[in-house]
Amino acid sequence: MSDHSTPDIIYTKVDEAPQLASASLLPIIQSFAAAAGITVGTKDISLAGRIIAAFPEHLTPEQRQPDDLAELGDLVKLPTANIIKLPNISASGPQLTAAIAELQAQGYAVPDYPADPQTDTDKSIRARYDAIKGSAVNPVLREGNSDRRAAIAVKNYAKANPHSMGKWSPDSKTVVSTMGANDFFANEKSATLTADQAGAARIELVAADGSITVLKDGVKYTAGTVVDATFMSARALDAFLAEQITATKDAGILFSIHLKATMMKVSDPIIFGHAVRVFLQPVFDQYGEQLAAAGVNPNSGLGVMLQQIATMPEAAQITAAIDAVMADRPPLYMVNSDKGITNLHVPSDVIIDASIPALLRAGGKGWGPDGKAADTNCIIPDSSYAPIYDECVRYFKATGALDPRTAGTVQNVGLMAQKAEEYGSHPTTFEIPHPGTVRIVLANGDILHEHEVEAGDIWRSASTKQAPIEDWVHLAIARQKAEGCQAIFWLDAARAHDAQLLNYVRPILAAAGVADKFHIMTPRDATRLSLETIRAGKDSISISGNVLRDYLTDLFPILELGTSAKMLSIVKLMNGGGMFETGAGGSAPKHVQQLVEENHLRWDSLGEFCALGESLKFLAETKAGQAAADKARILGHAVDRATQGVLDQNRSPAAKVGQTDNRSSHYYFALYWAQALANQNEDADLIAHFAPIARALEENEAAILAELMAAEGAPADLGGYYHTDATKTAQVMRPSPTLQRILG
Repeated sequence: MSDHSTPDIIYTKVDEAPQLASASLLPIIQSFAAAAGITVGTKDISLAGRIIAAFPEHLTPEQRQPDDLAELGDLVKLPTANIIKLPNISASGPQLTAAIAELQAQGYAVPDYPADPQTDTDKSIRARYDAIKGSAVNPVLREGNSDRRAAIAVKNYAKANPHSMGKWSPDSKTVVSTMGANDFFANEKSATLTADQAGAARIELVAADGSITVLKDGVKYTAGTVVDATFMSARALDAFLAEQITATKDAGILFSIHLKATMMKVSDPIIFGHAVRVFLQPVFDQYGEQLAAAGVNPNSGLGVMLQQIATMPEAAQITAAIDAVMADRPPLYMVNSDKGITNLHVPSDVIIDASIPALLRAGGKGWGPDGKAADTNCIIPDSSYAPIYDECVRYFKATGALDPRTAGTVQNVGLMAQKAEEYGSHPTTFEIPHPGTVRIVLANGDILHEHEVEAGDIWRSASTKQAPIEDWVHLAIARQKAEGCQAIFWLDAARAHDAQLLNYVRPILAAAGVADKFHIMTPRDATRLSLETIRAGKDSISISGNVLRDYLTDLFPILELGTSAKMLSIVKLMNGGGMFETGAGGSAPKHVQQLVEENHLRWDSLGEFCALGESLKFLAETKAGQAAADKARILGHAVDRATQGVLDQNRSPAAKVGQTDNRSSHYYFALYWAQALANQNEDADLIAHFAPIARALEENEAAILAELMAAEGAPADLGGYYHTDATKTAQVMRPSPTLQRILG
């Protein structure tokens, strides 16, 4: 089907539960694809893999591996690209250091992460590691805009088998609290660059005495790019957090902060650190010098902080002081109340796009330190997108929970290509070292934006290129035409950035003669209309920017389907290729923990099934005219029937030992896929190949399930967490000799 220099389909190697599931599912996919002459290869974009690739000079030849992420970054620009992308870790600081320590323990001599680099060597190491932190993968691979929606089979199943929904009370004390002033939203400035303004710009900080510190040089802008700049006042942030601590205690509810410390890897860990510091302000007031001397950084969270304090001479006094402050503060929203892990322990533990929808699904309740559900103050400092969650809380208090049995669906067309908007802002986000004026100076000498700032303020700039914006609008037009339903651009004309986008959106809609097919609404108003629409059983398309895309493609699926891991996620690559994403990985760590403790993996590969079907059908399109194209199409449609079979026959993973888990779900997927291929009437070769496989899988059901279930209940050894041992993982995830023999 190809020259095999590049496989027909690339399946990414990632982390945690999705990667464990791949150890079981990918051999099945490769076996079925080979029968149609289709090659399925892998590229390693896992956190451990990226660390290994970044430091070849520290490793033995056998340990080294290529920079697969860079290779994929080139591949996504080709019209032949066909990638199935599983969710990877967007590493926080603690995750990165944990992965480094694990690799070192396995004999990989990668360097430590330099917390305070002094030498050029340390600065170089720090820069390489910082390039791995946060959303390092998605901006490289997303050379196209996003088309995310619930697959029809998944939506039908959710209606027939509704997930639990918490009961909302009109007198719920749950609220969303946000700054509303002196934050990123309030301070934003935006402009679209003309041709004479394009080129290499610099970002500089001008002090009161006129001295200039260059924060970033050589920032390249093309004509037509929308360039934003804004900042959050550290002083205002601390005052807001202090007010919320008092208000939360007065209301008798849980205190929680919700950020995106993984994707917004510079700004949000700093904001998180402010929350930790302000919550424990009396401790820092009393022991600040000692804590600083010990290298304690609240940005890393209370968990790391407590570990560091335990080694200090003043450990007992500081720990007692922390306990006293915690007793006086409002109770914290908990990540794990059984283990005492609070919202403030790890910055990447509470990710806003998953945490708030889960709370909304639970009737506005979060878990408290007493192990009981309670109303919660959901603190979202920046007010850019807080209104969507605030409107959800207000709406559900007034109307009660959605009914998954009758709810319509909200699809999403998301602007994300070429590092669009805030998720591409890491290299241009700064914690201001001293007071002054931050300004963007363009190649022609124009000062595009400037802000007066104080020490500690968080300043950032983000940009969105013209071609991705135009592609996004055309994708929205195509999706609305295909669906024929309500479609909303979630844009606020009063927001600086959105106003610039609307200068592109409105003319394109008018030129296409479809302006009357679309609403343009603020995020708050769009939230209300979308909820009203799906409550009435109708559908809507949300057309949004990059961060809002991420938020909405968790919010609505969690309410509609109970999870965001089962979404059909297609990235229409701008040069003609396709990338098929398999859903979110936010629950992956808990799944790994259960597997290690009792050899039961409840990760649901439904997202992988959906992506596989679309990938195969896309492959058929790109190979149109070739004999093997029909085989790819037949395989793709057979995947759809197999996926429906897994749902209809209730073969998805369940939570407990002895129930269906990820591996037995894969067996049933293989069975239904083989049956669908054996029973089609288009390709005699595929029928001849898969008919005996289908029979063997049917006849050996009991034996295969017994082999898959035999080790459940006992601990499983993977040989690592971030960098598992391939042989041990295969033994755990492919424990059925009978299944392996049948599939070959």
